[in-house]
Amino acid sequence: MTGRRRWSTEEILDTAVGLLRAGDADSFSVRKLAAALGTDSSSLYRHFRNKTELLRAVSDRVLLAAMDGYRPEGDWRRRVTAVALRLREAFGEQPQLAAVWGRYGSGGTGSRLVMEELLRALRESGLPDEEVPVRYHRIVVLLAALISAEAGISAIGPEEYEQGMEQFRVTVLGADPGRFPALARFARDIRPLGADRRRAFEEILAAHLAQIEARTP
Repeated sequence: MTGRRRWSTEEILDTAVGLLRAGDADSFSVRKLAAALGTDSSSLYRHFRNKTELLRAVSDRVLLAAMDGYRPEGDWRRRVTAVALRLREAFGEQPQLAAVWGRYGSGGTGSRLVMEELLRALRESGLPDEEVPVRYHRIVVLLAALISAEAGISAIGPEEYEQGMEQFRVTVLGADPGRFPALARFARDIRPLGADRRRAFEEILAAHLAQIEARTP
């Protein structure tokens, strides 16, 4: 009798990524993953203690990919921005996984690489050591929020996107000037949430880094 195949950690993560691309973290389960692999859940628990640990490992793979080939260049602001844009690009290619990262975080080498570079850059900014962890936390919260929001828009299908755009036009251009005078005044200049995301991302991040710079000696 042939023994049950033993799946490697990388093969398990590859299959998990495939399932998450087709669904989301809420519908994902270790049981579904085991079924896709043709095995039982107990065999997967040898690699990961629970669903959360597995999802964190999936997120860490994206962070590893984002930091692959990275070399620190420029001052601290350029370094933080470079890491941020790498994360945005990496999760932009796998938008469903951005929500996983935003909810579950990460753990592993990829996470350590991101943390190490951001902490080093912030320390080189001239901030007192006691402020570095706080500023690091604010940056990561900001990035997770921006990247998750952008990924949510990227995951929308063409038909759903067009429906959303039509609703946006009705909401903005069809607003009653008497009740919503400001909205009516600026209606033709307001852009939908999905427009010009990269520029908005960079400007919001730059404004946050400017605040940090203002606190340095």
